[in-house]
Amino acid sequence: MARKSPLPTSADGSVGTTRASAVYEQLRHDITHGTLEPGSKLRVEAMCKRYEVGASPLREALSRLSAEGLVARTDQRGFSVTALKWDELPILTQTRAQLESLALRESINARDTAWEHALVVLVHQLSRTQRSLAPDKYIPNPEWEALHREFHKVLLVRCPSRWMRSFCDSLADEAYRFRQVAAGQNFSSRNEHTEHTAIFEAAIAGDADEAVKLLVQHYTRTATLVASQAKVSGHSA
Repeated sequence: MARKSPLPTSADGSVGTTRASAVYEQLRHDITHGTLEPGSKLRVEAMCKRYEVGASPLREALSRLSAEGLVARTDQRGFSVTALKWDELPILTQTRAQLESLALRESINARDTAWEHALVVLVHQLSRTQRSLAPDKYIPNPEWEALHREFHKVLLVRCPSRWMRSFCDSLADEAYRFRQVAAGQNFSSRNEHTEHTAIFEAAIAGDADEAVKLLVQHYTRTATLVASQAKVSGHSA
C-alpha cells in the first residue's frame, strides 16, 4: 500500500486539530475517489503507517467520516469504507436532482458577473482537458475530475443556504463513488462537454427552468450509464 506524504503539524510541532483535519481530508479524498475501495478495512495501525500519523488524530478523522456516512464502524470489527448499495443509486440520483434543482434556482436568481466569469473559465478549461488519460480505455484524469467537480459546485455557489450546499456536496461525493467504481470504456460514447455547455448557457442566461431540466437529464443519464456499466463489470448484485 503506497505511503502518503507526511501530514502537516501545528506551529509548535504538536499533534492536534490541524493534523486530524489533514488526515481527514486525505482519507475523504481516497474514499470518494475509490483509492480505498468500498467495503475495505481501515485498520488503525495500517492507516497510521499509510498517512504517517498517530492513532489519536486518525481515530478523530475516522469518526468524522463515520458521521458523514463514508466510513462504517462496528464495535468488534473496527472501521471500514462504507459499502456501496447499488439498489440505492436511483434514490441517490433522485434526491440529488431534487436538492440541486432547488439550489441551482437559488444560485441563478443570485447570479452576478463574478459567478458567470468563473463558469466561463471552468467550461473553457473542461473543453481543453481530456476525460481519460488513455484514448482506448478509461483511466481517470485527475485534472478533469477536479474541474468537473468544481463546475458543478460553482453552479450552486450563489445559493444562499450553506446547509443546502453542504447536503449537495455530500450527495455529489456519494454519486462520485458509484461512478468511479463502475467506470469503464463506454465513457467515450457520451459527449459530456456538450451537456455541461448547455447547462452553463441556460444558467448564465437566467433560464432556471431550462438549466434545471438539463441538470436533471445530465444526472439521470449518468446514473443509467453507471448502473449499466456496473452490471457489465460485475459490481452490482
